[in-house]
Amino acid sequence: MTRASLFLPCAGGVEPLLAEEVTALARGAGVQRQRGGVAVEADVELAMRLNLESRLAQRVLWRVAEAGYRQEDDLYALARAQRWQDWITPRQTLRVDVSARDAPLKSLNFAALRIKDAVCDQLREALGARPDVDTRHPQLSLLLHLDAQQASLYVDLSGEPLFKRGWRDASAGKGEAPLKETLAAAMLAAAGWRGDAAAGDLLDPCCGAGTIAIEAAQLACLVAPGIARRFAFERLGPFRDQLAAWRKLQEQARQRVRPSPVAIHAGDVSFRMTDFAARNAERAGVAGAITFKTADALQRLPPADSGTLLMNPPYGERLAPKGRGAARPPPASAAREQAHGAADTQAFFVQLAAHWKRHYPGWTAWVLSPDPKLPSVMRLKESRRVPMWNGPIECRLFRFDLVAGSMRPRERAGADS
Repeated sequence: MTRASLFLPCAGGVEPLLAEEVTALARGAGVQRQRGGVAVEADVELAMRLNLESRLAQRVLWRVAEAGYRQEDDLYALARAQRWQDWITPRQTLRVDVSARDAPLKSLNFAALRIKDAVCDQLREALGARPDVDTRHPQLSLLLHLDAQQASLYVDLSGEPLFKRGWRDASAGKGEAPLKETLAAAMLAAAGWRGDAAAGDLLDPCCGAGTIAIEAAQLACLVAPGIARRFAFERLGPFRDQLAAWRKLQEQARQRVRPSPVAIHAGDVSFRMTDFAARNAERAGVAGAITFKTADALQRLPPADSGTLLMNPPYGERLAPKGRGAARPPPASAAREQAHGAADTQAFFVQLAAHWKRHYPGWTAWVLSPDPKLPSVMRLKESRRVPMWNGPIECRLFRFDLVAGSMRPRERAGADS
């Protein structure tokens, strides 16, 4: 049990970026890019390091078994053959989740039940008692993945998904940004912004809860993304005698933290959101690395001659003049947004592009949007588009190299010459 195959799932489109990150963290271990994530052969130390350091993975999964199958009894046999007493005691709890692609089974719930039965039966035979099921906060969380012929059984070493960095205020439901920290990190990685001295200034003019700016500041300050949270592996058998090594990894991560070598700027049209983002940055330990300013993105002037604009554009009331924005559009606004949102949003982007052409030549803008026609709306020519999934929503991260005035006359002039 000292080595295993790990699988790190990620958002769609992030696989090549995650493969690059894991290759660096694995220090030469073989990394395989797969659909929906990457696989790597790892020992216990690397499994802990990936949980602590990965900014892009959603979880770290440790494969305990893999085999062909035809029916639910094959899945029972697969799980029954494992030594679960090496992982948990009967006083601990478990949960089984199932994902599938082209699986021939009629019920995934029944497949999960057979895995649970196998774990409980094996522990009862070995130790005389069985664990209980806890669907919310289990000590042992298992994931069964099925394709047409192959079954793979994983232990989830992360527990809470890795986008939960540990700095968000769970009681502050209002203002929670839909953008996950892992996706913000993927946007930074796709933009090539690494937080070093060569990165240049970063600006998010529509920061919402501050996710992009906070992720950028932690990257620049070398703050490990998992330093402020706990992980499921800390309660599991194979890692119990490795906790000293785990504490050493944590201490090394704390010791390397530095002031940001680059300037990071953020703000929102809403005073409420800017204040909310600033408080999030304080909890994340990077308040001193970010300059927050409440300002309309259509009026905000550049903080430097050049840099990187990175934004996940807002919709609805957060496009209103400053002071009127809400942390989250209330349900009553849904009908109004449906009727007027499209036109208002298009007008916003037209004005934003004009503002950028006038005031931001020399900057590079990256905009995440589900609208494939966004460049046409903004009357800008993208130099790159990176497919990314924001949860179930297919998006593109567009890159615009900003120059003064419209780019289209330049293109027509070049075509005529």
